[in-house]
Formats: sequence, C-alpha cells, structure tokens
Amino acid sequence: MTSPLISPTSEGRWTPRLWGTLLVLCAAMFLDALDVSMVGVALPSIGADLGLSTSALQWIVSGYILGYGGLLLLGGRAADLLGRRQVFLVALGVFALASLLGGLVDSGPLLIASRFIKGLSAAFTAPAGLSIITTTFPEGPLRNRALAIYTTCGATGYSMGLVFSGLLTEASWRLTMLLPAPVALIALFVGMKLLPRTERERGKGGYDVPGAVLGTASMLLLVFTVVEAPEVGWGSARTVLSFAAVAVLLAAFVAVERRSPSPLVRLGVLRSGPQVRAQLGALTFVGSYIGFQFLVTLYMQQLLGWSALHTALAFLPAGALVALSATKVGAVIDRFGTARLMVLGFALMVTGYVLFLRIDLDPVYAAVILPTMLLVGSGFALTFPSLNVQATNGVDEHEQGMVSGLLNTSVQVGGAIFLAVVTAVVTANSPEGGNPSPQAVLDSYRPGLVVVTLVALAGLLITLTGLLPRRDRPSAGPSVVVAKSTPKEAERVAVRD
Repeated sequence: MTSPLISPTSEGRWTPRLWGTLLVLCAAMFLDALDVSMVGVALPSIGADLGLSTSALQWIVSGYILGYGGLLLLGGRAADLLGRRQVFLVALGVFALASLLGGLVDSGPLLIASRFIKGLSAAFTAPAGLSIITTTFPEGPLRNRALAIYTTCGATGYSMGLVFSGLLTEASWRLTMLLPAPVALIALFVGMKLLPRTERERGKGGYDVPGAVLGTASMLLLVFTVVEAPEVGWGSARTVLSFAAVAVLLAAFVAVERRSPSPLVRLGVLRSGPQVRAQLGALTFVGSYIGFQFLVTLYMQQLLGWSALHTALAFLPAGALVALSATKVGAVIDRFGTARLMVLGFALMVTGYVLFLRIDLDPVYAAVILPTMLLVGSGFALTFPSLNVQATNGVDEHEQGMVSGLLNTSVQVGGAIFLAVVTAVVTANSPEGGNPSPQAVLDSYRPGLVVVTLVALAGLLITLTGLLPRRDRPSAGPSVVVAKSTPKEAERVAVRD
C-alpha cells in the first residue's frame, strides 16, 4: 500500500520527505551499479599490491557478480515477504560494512570474500528499493518520473564507475573499495528516518522454501559456470556437466513454482509479451554494454598506453549525458511510451558500437571515440529507465519485489554471460607467442566488438516486436498488455507503456 506520509500531493507535487526517500533509494542503486564497473581500472594496482594472479583478480569482479546475480530472485521475494523497508536497510548496512572490510584487508581471499558479501547485499537492496518506488508512486506519470530518476542513477553508476575508479586509483586502489562505505552509511541513517514502513505479506502458502533453494542454487551455479567457462574451457567436461546441472535445477524450480501456492516467482507474469521483452531487453542491453566497457578499457590502457585517469575521462561524456537526462526521461516516457524509447535506445547503441569498429592504433578521439560515447550514453539514458517502467507496469503491489528481482537478475546474468562470451572470443583470436604486435592484439579485439554489436542488435530486434500491430491493440496511443497479478492468472489488463 502507498504510504500516505510520503505520497505525492493531490496536485502531483513531491513533498520534501518524498524527495528524500527517492534520494536514499537512488544512492543505493548508484552504489550497486558503481561497484560493478568501478573495480576494473583498479585491478592492475590490486594485483601488484597483493601479489594476485590473473585468475585471482578475475574473482574480485566475479565474486561480486556471483553474489549479486545468484541471490536476486530470493532477494526480490524476501522484500515482498519480510517487508521492503526492513530488507533494504539491513542489506544496506551489510553493504557498508563489506565496503569497509574490502578497503582494509591485505589478503586476496578476504578481498574476494568482501566482494561476494557486497554482491549478496546488493541482491537484496536492488529489488527492495525498486519495489519501494513502485508501491509508493502510483502507476503513470508520477511513477515514470521516479523510475526515470532512479534508474538513471543506476545508469550513471555504470557509466561513471570507470571515471571514479580512474581518479581514485591514481591515489590508491583502496579508495575505490572504501568510497561506497560512507555513502551507504549516510543513506542508511537517512533511510531509517524517511523510508515508509510496509506490512509483510500474509500469503497462505508460506515461504516456498523449496523454490527459494532451487532458484538460488540454479542462479548461483549458472553465474559460477559462465564466469569459470573461459578459464576451464567452454567444451570441457566440467563446463558441460555444470550447464546440465543448471538445466536440471531450473526444470525442478519451474515444476515446484507451478505447484506452489505461494511461489517464489509466479510464472504467469511471464505470459505477458511486454514483460518478456523487458527481461530479454535488460539481458542484452547490459550484456552488450559490460562487454563493450571491458574491451574499451583494454584497448585504451594496453594498446594506446593511456593512464587510468585518461581512460576515465574518455568515458566521461557518456556518464555525464546519462546523469543530465535524469529529470527529463520520465516526461519523454509519458509522451512516447516505453516500446518506442527502447527501440530508439538500442538503435543508438548499435550505431555507436558499429562506429567503434573503425578504431585503429592511432585513433582520432573526436572522430571515433567521442561520437561512440555520446551515442552509447544517449542509448543508455533512454533504454534503462524504459526497461524498468515496462517491467513494473501492471503488476500488483505484493509482487513488485518479485518482478524487480527478475529484472535485476536479467541485468546481472546478462552481464556475466556476455562478458564471458566476449572474453572467450577475444582469447580464441589472440595471437600465439610471447610478444605479439599491437596490431595483432587489436585484431583479436575486433571479433569481441562484433559480438557486442550482435548482442545489442538482438536486443533491438526483440524490442522492435513491441511496435508490431496487434489485433487486440487500440489504434490510439502506445500501449502494452501485461499479465495482471491476481489469483486468476488468465486475467489480463491493458495499461500504458
């Protein structure tokens, strides 16, 4: 239920407490996304300081993704069952402590453990925060505006992670680990005062423990398998058997959810075409961007010899563009609908990726890199908020955490899967020998960039299906049909994108 203490006024104005609540949630979302991208630039310094191998450095990134992507389904349902405010605040406190630990340790295993704990806590703050917004703001222009600001903060975190990392790593890599701690603590204390209290769901079917165990185990094993596959080999017996085990766990999970009176994930919500497009769109959108960011960082630092700060500044135009769009995207969504904006955003990103294929060993920044960053930043600003709005529209309050968990799972699993694929493609095309020429290294990057472009193109084609005419669709205005979250799963309602 929407809290009357912080609800918008009858004129649609936002009270100071409402703004404060949104800023707390935005801070957590920003930190979650920041931690995904910020550690990349600091890895060489971490490895040199702690004496870590390349495989150990990979787990500093992968440990966070494993905790985040593996527990999101459980985190989303926990928010619905245990109370969104309680879950959000507890997880945010754990996130702050894990950030402090990560900046102080002198051991590789402890650093990896702190990253896993941070990812685990983010798996609870992300769906809880999104569902607080969708149950506080009524569906329509007010929610669209709030979601646009909220998701743009996440997009800014993804985009600005490299910028902050480059600036902080110049002083010490430990600052990249410590930065989130004070921000998270401030957000925690303010959130204790401002966040609305929510009632726990009193479902008849209990907590669906079998579904929680199977869903969490399948996601953890999937992310672990994808992260490890480039190292042990995609065709190795270990990888094949691990994927087979994932398939078995997912099949068992679906069987349990279909029979559970209170499922962890109500499968009927996926009967909605717009919901499926939002989930697949998030998968391909973040997957392509994370792969792109990874390759661009390698290109700038290893081939062009740029410093961490120089690399960070190259990404700055994209991050600044996303941040500046925060308060405007909601009105654009109201006018044009999510389907059109997702198509336009994907088209801009595909164009940017294609343009970047022209890179060479002596690039002209203004002719290749800057236009690419502006196109990708524009696509990010339009697509990410639209995906969140479309995924949460038409879903009942008691299932907002579940849908939020699904969307964030698509984001994290997409990033893990496609980053692993891009890494494998680059590795397969890497020149043999101990001292390859710069041109040979650049040539090994191009197939990876092609994969990035094809993943974004797949997202564009998926979202284009949302613009196809439907027999049951009114001719006036953009609309979507979503699966209404009622006990009768066959009931459906039409709502605006």
